[in-house]
This record gives sequence, structure tokens and C-alpha cells, in this order.
Amino acid sequence: MPRLRLVTFNIAHGRGLTPIQGLTSPRKLRVNLRKIAAMIEKIAPDVVAMQEIDERSRWSGNFDHLDYLRVHARFAHSAFGINNRREGLLNLCYGNALLSHHRLEAMETVVFGRRKVGEKGFLFAEMNLGGKCIPFVNLHFHAASKVQRLKQLDLLVHWLRDKQRLNASRWAMPPIICGDFNNPHTRDDATVALMSHLTDYGDYTMYPQSGGTFPSPMPRRRLDFVFLPHQCSGVTCTILRTLLSDHCPVLVEFDF
Repeated sequence: MPRLRLVTFNIAHGRGLTPIQGLTSPRKLRVNLRKIAAMIEKIAPDVVAMQEIDERSRWSGNFDHLDYLRVHARFAHSAFGINNRREGLLNLCYGNALLSHHRLEAMETVVFGRRKVGEKGFLFAEMNLGGKCIPFVNLHFHAASKVQRLKQLDLLVHWLRDKQRLNASRWAMPPIICGDFNNPHTRDDATVALMSHLTDYGDYTMYPQSGGTFPSPMPRRRLDFVFLPHQCSGVTCTILRTLLSDHCPVLVEFDF
């Protein structure tokens, strides 16, 4: 039975703990990203789901952070889901991404709205693992507004229903869903609502079940989650303590 290691991590545009985006030099950004790559190599995941990662943005050094991490962390496959794209002097291009040691297929990006800055969305991809098709959703919900998060959740749920109807026969399991939810599981909000909707596809379990992921110096809030369907067994989950971002990465390992 194969065992899979998955990390979800909001990397905060590579700025580390600098509170204001755009004040980190290109050299410091590269140093931060190399530290993230070294951490990823050390924990040896099969798949890394990242949020707030830049393709080419003026405020984060104008280079492709995903490709930089892919090379330094030695991954063969990657997928980029751009949620924000602005051309011109103050160019911006960032969103969600996946790194994988296994081939990624059928990649799709869904953006929740039309803003050129601060927009959120999710990245879908199917991973080929020994001939088995494993679907992944890597998402990032709105940070400040419960109303917006619930609207975003509604879009995700309708998209999942259509995707499940068309592809369930090919999938080895329902989608693994992870990312930065920007709300805890203890409130009437998008995280709890998603768990309720996922019962349509079977039994899901949410990880981590204790501990905090934000802010990383003194984590008090649990905002970063992985939802695993019942086909995933023998699950272990660890919140990794690091100051490489304002979020802590979450590592889950499981059989299926």
C-alpha cells in the first residue's frame, strides 16, 4: 500500500516575517526561498501545496518563486494557479501552486473574483501515483470577510459536484482538499461548512485536530487545514514550527 506525504504551506510571497510586502530585497527573498526549499527537502514530502506564491511580481523580486523552489527542493513536477495578474510598472502575478515528485495532470485554476490584487482562488490537479489518479484541491479563502468566504465556498462546492460527477469513476478517491482557510474550525464559517458539504462524497477527516498554525512566532489560531477522505488511513499530522512565513506548514502522512 503506498504511503503519501503532503505539506500545505502559505509562504507569504517569500518575505518571511517582514510585515510589509515590498520591503524585502531580491537577495533576501532568494535566501528565504532557499531556506524553505531546505526545509522541504528535509521533511521529504511527495506533494507540497503552497499559497501566496509569486510568478513574477515587482514586490517580490520579479522572478518565478515556484521554479526557484522546484529547482532547489529537487522536484520534477509543478503546477501554478494564478489568482492575481496585473501588468505594467507595478506588475503582480501570484496565487497557489503545487510541487510534486509524481506526474501532475488535468490542472485547472478557478479564481473566485476579478480583483487584480488580493484575489483568492483554488488550484486543482490530478496526481498519477503508480497508475492511480489522486485529485487535489489547493485553496486560499478570503482573509477578512466571512460573507466572501461563504460565497467562495459556494463556488467551490458547485465546482466539486460537477467535477465529481464527470470524473469519480477515474479517481482512486474523492479529492484531497488543503490550503489556507483563513478561519478556524470552531466557528460557523467556511471551514465547518466545507466539512458538512464533503459528507456528500463520503467520510472526511480534517487535520490538524489540535494546535495553532498562525501567527508562526506564537501560533494561536488554526487556519491551515488538510481534508482527507476515508480512503486515507494511518494518518499522522504535524504542525511544523518555523519562522519562514507568518504561517506554519502542516504535514500529513497517510496510506491509501
